[in-house]
Amino acid sequence: MDSGTDKLSAAKDGGRDRAGARTLIERVYSTHGELWSSILAGVLLLAALLCWMAEQNAAAEVLQWISLGIGLVHGVRAAWLALAERKVDIDVLMVVGAVVAAVIGHPGEGALLLFLFVLAGALEELAMQRTQREVEALHALMPTEALVLRDGEWLDVEPADLKVGERIKVRPGQRVPTDAIVVQGRSSLDQSAITGESIPRAVDVGDEIYAGTINSDDTLEATVSKAASESSLQRVLALVTQAREQREPVQRAIDRFSEPYALGVIGLSAVVFLVWWVVLGRTLDSSAMTAITVLIVASPCALVIATPTATLAAIARGARAGVLFKGGQAIQRLANIGAVCFDKTGTLTFGKPRMERIIPAAWSDGNELLAVAAALEADSTHPIATAIKDAATKQGIAPATLDRVDHTAGRGLSGVQAIAGVSREVRLGSMKHVEPATPQCLKNHVRQTLEGIQQRGQIGVVVAREGSDNAIAPDAGQAAVIVLVDAVRPGAHTLVTELHALGVRPVRMLTGDNRFTAARVAEQLGLDQFDAELMPQDKLNAVAQMKAQQRERAKGKMPRGVAVIGDGVNDAPALAAADLGIAIGSIGSDAALESADIVLLSDELTAVPWAVRLARRARQTVVANLSIAIGIIALMAIATLVGSYMDRPVPLGIGVLAHEGGTLLVVANSLRLLVFGAWAPAPAEDRFAVASIEIGKRDATAIA
Repeated sequence: MDSGTDKLSAAKDGGRDRAGARTLIERVYSTHGELWSSILAGVLLLAALLCWMAEQNAAAEVLQWISLGIGLVHGVRAAWLALAERKVDIDVLMVVGAVVAAVIGHPGEGALLLFLFVLAGALEELAMQRTQREVEALHALMPTEALVLRDGEWLDVEPADLKVGERIKVRPGQRVPTDAIVVQGRSSLDQSAITGESIPRAVDVGDEIYAGTINSDDTLEATVSKAASESSLQRVLALVTQAREQREPVQRAIDRFSEPYALGVIGLSAVVFLVWWVVLGRTLDSSAMTAITVLIVASPCALVIATPTATLAAIARGARAGVLFKGGQAIQRLANIGAVCFDKTGTLTFGKPRMERIIPAAWSDGNELLAVAAALEADSTHPIATAIKDAATKQGIAPATLDRVDHTAGRGLSGVQAIAGVSREVRLGSMKHVEPATPQCLKNHVRQTLEGIQQRGQIGVVVAREGSDNAIAPDAGQAAVIVLVDAVRPGAHTLVTELHALGVRPVRMLTGDNRFTAARVAEQLGLDQFDAELMPQDKLNAVAQMKAQQRERAKGKMPRGVAVIGDGVNDAPALAAADLGIAIGSIGSDAALESADIVLLSDELTAVPWAVRLARRARQTVVANLSIAIGIIALMAIATLVGSYMDRPVPLGIGVLAHEGGTLLVVANSLRLLVFGAWAPAPAEDRFAVASIEIGKRDATAIA
C-alpha cells in the first residue's frame, strides 16, 4: 500500500515538474522572456568588453560564448520553425551568420549579432502588441453584467445570457450590456470610446442604444434587440480583427519575394566568399568575414517590417477614433482618393425631419397649435409625427385632449376638439386634406405659404381648426403651416472646405430626393455639384462618369480614386462600384459593416477629412520606411564590398548595428501614427443647428 502511495505521489510530483518545465519554457520564449534574454546577453557582452580591456582574455572569451549561447536559444528555435515549414527567412540568415562567425573564431561578433537581432525582435513584437492593445482596448468596453427583469424581479446576469425581447435596466454610470431599444426614461450616453465622438448622445423612448456605451444621466429601461454575441460592439471587434489580418499590396509583394530574396542573399554571400578567397586571394578569415557581413547587412529585416507596422498602427489609431479600416488596402485607397460622392439622406443629413418653425396664418397661440398637432400625431410612427411630438416634448407642451382621431392614408389626420362645450374639427396633413377645416379667407394664404416652403426644399404640414359662431368662444377658424427640415449632420458645414484643402474635388451629392431639397442642402454646404431624383442605376452611372473623369485628368498617370460615402443600406450598389466605399454614422447598421471598405462609427462628418489625413500619413510613413530599409541595405552592402576590396573592411559589429538599427528606426517611425492628432468635433452651434421653435409672423414675409 505504501509502495502504491509512493508511486502515485511520485507520479504527481513528476507531472508537476513537467508542468513547471513547460511553464518555464513558455516564459523563456515569451516576448518578455526574449527581451530579458537579449538584455542578459548584452550585459554579458559588456562584461566581456571590460574583461578584454583589463587584459583578461580568457574570461572575456567565456562571457562571449555564454552570450552567444543565450542568443542561440531564441535564434535556433526561430530558424528551426522556419526550416520546418520549408522556408528560408531572416531568422535562418541571422543564425547562419552568427554560427559561421563563431566557427571561424569570432564568437564576440556572432554574439553581438544575435544580441541585437533578438533584442530587435522582442522590441518589434512589443510594438506590435502595442497596436494590438490599442485595438483590444475595445474589449475592455464589453460590459460584464446586466440587470434584467424576469418573473417580476430584477436579476443580475451575464450579458451573454440576455435574450432578444427581454427588458433590461441601465443605471447611471453603467455600460449598456447589448444593443437595445429604450422603452422608459431619458438620458445621455457616452459613446466616445466607440465612436470617438466627445459629446454625449441624448436618447429617449424609441431610440436604439448600443453595447459598451455608458449611461451618463438617468436610469433607462430598454428591450434587448440583439443578443450580446451579435451586438454592434462585437461586430466592430470582428471587423478590426479581420482588418489586422489583411495585407496591403506592397506587403503582399514583399512577403511573396522574401524567401527568394533570402536565398539570393545566401547565394550572394557564397559568391562573395569564393571571389574574395579564390579570385582576389584574400585569407579564409577575411573572405568569410566579408561574406558574413554582406549576408547580415543585406538581410531584409527592416524591409519586411516596413509596411505592416505602419498599417497596423494606422488601423489601431483609426479604431480608437471610431474609424474602422478593413485592412491595408482600404488605407491605401483612401489616401489616393481625388473625388468624393455623398448620399444626402442619412449621410449629409440625419435622414429624419426635425421641426424648425411654425408659420401661423391665423392662430394666436403657438403652444396650443403644437398641442393640437401632437395630439393628432400621438399614435403615429411616421417620421413627421415623431418630429412634431419631439418638438412638443422639448417645449414642455402636453398634447391637447381630442375626442377622436381618424387617419386618412396618404393625406393626414383629423379629430374633434371640444372648446367651451362645442365640438370643432381639427385636421393635419396635406393642403387637400386640411382644406375643409381651413377658413375660406385663409386658404390662398396658406397655399402660397406651403408652396414657398416646398420651393425652398423644406417640408410643410398644414394644421387647421374649423371656425365657430358660439357666443362663448367665437372665431373664424385657425390655420398654420408647420415647417420641418432634415438637418445636416455635425461637421457638414466645414466638410467641403476641408476636403478641398486636401485636393479632393469635386465634392458631389447624389440623392433620390427632390431637386428643391437637394438644392437647399447643396447651397447650404457649398457642394461643387449635386444630382437629384436619382434611381440606384443613375447613381452607378454618376460614379462611373466620375471615375472616367479622374482617368482623363490623370493623363496617363495613375488615376486618383472616387469614394462614395453613404449610410450603407440603400447605397450598397454605389459603394460597391466606387474605388472606395465609406459608411458613416453606422454603429448600428449591419449593411454598412458588410458593404463598405471603411466604416465611420460617428455621426460627425469631420471624421471624413481626418480619416483622409490619417491614410495619407500612413502612406507617407510606409514610403519613408521602405526608403530607410532599402537605403540602409544598399549603402551598407556597397560599403562592405568596396571597403573590403580596398583593405578597409567594415567591421561586422558596425554592419550588425546598421542592420538592426534600421529595423528599430522603421518600427519607431511607424509607431508615430499611434499619436496622430484626434479629429475635432463640430462646434455646438453646428451640432444643434435646429434649435427652439419659432412662431413666425402672420404676414407673407414669414416664409422669406
